Amino acid sequence: MGAFLYGISLQWKMDIRSKTLLITCYIVPLLFFALMGGIFTAVMPGAEKTLIQSMTVFGVSMGAMIGLPPSLVEIYSGGIRKVYRANGVPFCIGLVLTNISAFIHLFIMSLLLYGAAPLVFDAEIPENPGAYFAGLAVFILVSLSIASIIGLAVKDQAKTSMFSILVFLPSILLSGIMFPEELLPAGFEIVGKLFPAFWGYRLMTENALRFENLLPLLLIFTAAAFVCGILLRRVRE
Repeated sequence: MGAFLYGISLQWKMDIRSKTLLITCYIVPLLFFALMGGIFTAVMPGAEKTLIQSMTVFGVSMGAMIGLPPSLVEIYSGGIRKVYRANGVPFCIGLVLTNISAFIHLFIMSLLLYGAAPLVFDAEIPENPGAYFAGLAVFILVSLSIASIIGLAVKDQAKTSMFSILVFLPSILLSGIMFPEELLPAGFEIVGKLFPAFWGYRLMTENALRFENLLPLLLIFTAAAFVCGILLRRVRE
């Protein structure tokens, strides 16, 4: 228990001084919302019906794919790993706490978008808020699991940013939030289905948690959790 509490204390201190967390989980998503929300509603008729979902998919993907990996690299490739070892903190604690912290921040950011979009751009509120927030929670968890693979597999900060962007850009462009999926070539549509953003967008735009949208996310999460377990063993060794 003492090791766990020490890990929480250390993670809290890291969050307070993390500029990356502030930028990727709050500043960039909210600026994108302020800029692109007006453009979407002006040039795309009916965009206000799914504006909350579109902006949330962008914000969660940005915060997870680009914001989380640097924190994991800092823990498992820097001096913090030695601190964990010296204080008897289990190696998995760093992964668990960073994911919990990122989940909370991304959920808060999503709540801000949920409340601001109807006021600023007259966006429609989802008919079933319970299903929407349940879908949001699943989407955040799956996005963080993919981001965790990047953070554990890449040990260099510069390379981490490169791999994060390589995952983030196609995730957004092929998700359907920028333009309808039927406008994409068949090959691109298939590739888009490999990313959580594609299924997360559809899960949150439905008024219920449909199994055909939920199953791919659960499969992605299971595969990502398995890979993270392998990578954690390698880090510990």
